[in-house]
Amino acid sequence: MSALSDLIASLGTWNWFIAGVALMALETLVPGVHFLWFGLSAAVVGVLVFLLTAVGLGEALSFPWQLVLFAVISVATVFWVRRFTNAQNVESEDKDLNQRSAQYFGQIVTVEDDITGGRGRVRVGDTLWMATGDDAPKGTRVRITGANGTVFRVEPV
Repeated sequence: MSALSDLIASLGTWNWFIAGVALMALETLVPGVHFLWFGLSAAVVGVLVFLLTAVGLGEALSFPWQLVLFAVISVATVFWVRRFTNAQNVESEDKDLNQRSAQYFGQIVTVEDDITGGRGRVRVGDTLWMATGDDAPKGTRVRITGANGTVFRVEPV
């Protein structure tokens, strides 16, 4: 174990670059855009440590402080990225894209199976949908006024 710790200590600043590349490579194996930002943070810490060492202040940032800096930059990076890439802010031209039944509101369709006792089926295109509404015999034209899940609410035209 001492040989491993000697190797890690001998690499110095390169540890951060190696960690950054390893974390970014891990992102390709475990997608989800999480490890990328930690890898970027490790690279930033590596650059800062390299620059401080180049100007003779390398001892000012000991390894425990480097870890703290890495943690702070990682958290800041994650929150910064989340702020600008929030999926909730995505606008779509088709507001009903993921609500298939909402796409049919207002359409006039034909009763396929009698609506009795408030329940029956209507034909929309080539598909049969469950429907609720006033009793209506097969062949009656009805308007879709709403939906409860995949069951249309209909009313006579």
